[in-house]
Amino acid sequence: MSLFIIGFCIFAPLGILWLTYKSALLNKIGSIIIAYIIGCALGLTGIIPDTEETHSLQTSIASVAIPFAIPLLLFSADIRSWTKLAPNFIKSTILGILGCVTSITIGFLICQQDSSSTLANIGGMLTGLYTGGNANLASLKIALGVDDATYILVSAYSTVMSAIYLFFVIIIGKKVLLYFMPDFKEDKDIEKTSMQIESHEHELFLGLFRKDNLKHLGISILLTITIIAIGAGIASMFPSGMFQSIFILCISTLSILASLNKQVRRLKRTFEAGTYFILIFSIAVASQVSLKTLTEINPNIFIFTTIATLGTLFFHILFNALFRIDTDTTLTTSIALICSPPFAPVMGSVLHNKAVIGPGIAVGLFGYAAGTYLGFCVAKMLLFI
Repeated sequence: MSLFIIGFCIFAPLGILWLTYKSALLNKIGSIIIAYIIGCALGLTGIIPDTEETHSLQTSIASVAIPFAIPLLLFSADIRSWTKLAPNFIKSTILGILGCVTSITIGFLICQQDSSSTLANIGGMLTGLYTGGNANLASLKIALGVDDATYILVSAYSTVMSAIYLFFVIIIGKKVLLYFMPDFKEDKDIEKTSMQIESHEHELFLGLFRKDNLKHLGISILLTITIIAIGAGIASMFPSGMFQSIFILCISTLSILASLNKQVRRLKRTFEAGTYFILIFSIAVASQVSLKTLTEINPNIFIFTTIATLGTLFFHILFNALFRIDTDTTLTTSIALICSPPFAPVMGSVLHNKAVIGPGIAVGLFGYAAGTYLGFCVAKMLLFI
């Protein structure tokens, strides 16, 4: 089964790219959306077993794919455009954290029972989770003294709700937000680049394997491997609990520095190659969804987790709409906070907007750094309500 999972995650994206190349309808839907649908179908139907060993393998595949995706997606980045995006991303990050704390406070007030201290600790863990990802969830479990049974329930329910959240933001998120939020605006130079990406993605399947692109692809892969090796070496100098965040920070920084070189920016098909690794990541993550987590529900914790997840998205969108922040910035900061930095490139690929990837990763890294402290403070604050 392990070989099947590894093989499927690697080769299924090629089939998806071929289908989107051949079918105008599937191309319109988008390769990443199709990857998530296929991944979820495998998990929900039980074709891929819902076991700890399988989830560990799927997580490992996703963890390998993202370090390859980030440099390839960033090599062609226009850093100058990021300075124009920074104010909106900063505002959206602050509003996203405010939305998270607001929804968790409301959920706590609705679900509060005799075990208010347990629920307060859960609120703290969810705050850390939705501002920095699973690394903060695990660290807050220890910091707040949460028992294993409660932690497992919170982790399971948040996984289910996060899957629903992902489907919304990836499949219909921008279409819904455009009804009441401004669209992302680019200057003419960046707009030309985005148009070029879209036309490339239409022929992504063939474009990656054309002879005139193979040399550029080989150079970009070798450069990516070098960046990964350097990033891993630097991250290994820090405590093991900090490895992931330091590693992502290092490879992102090194990739951005590499993009300053004109020769690197001129490498062909780097963004498309990064998209291929994003597809591997998407299938590995989506296939972890399972119905097993719903068989034994603790109603109070499940309702609290549901309010926290959907409420965080709702209030983030509401606050951003009030401040007239654009759709792409809203969706990218939301997914970077709730799902961690590796999902920023996923959102950038879905939106056909590589300008948001770098700032999105920065938002996620900030969440990594601040999420544990914020979650601890929220847990203590809820006890006084």
